[in-house]
Amino acid sequence: MDEHLSPDADFDCPRCGAAVTEPLYGPCGPCRTDLRARMRGVARQVEATAYEPKMNVTPNAVAVKE
Repeated sequence: MDEHLSPDADFDCPRCGAAVTEPLYGPCGPCRTDLRARMRGVARQVEATAYEPKMNVTPNAVAVKE
């Protein structure tokens, strides 16, 4: 098989420096697992406030056409 058509590439992990064979360049499998565990966020509910225009905002002339 031609080396350029190989689905996996050999490179050093940019995070830990280990030699890996992966389909895409980036952190190796163990580093990705570690990053997911460390950087995981906690989901929380955020209430959105109602939009209130500033006092200096005037209505559109077409919208108030009488």
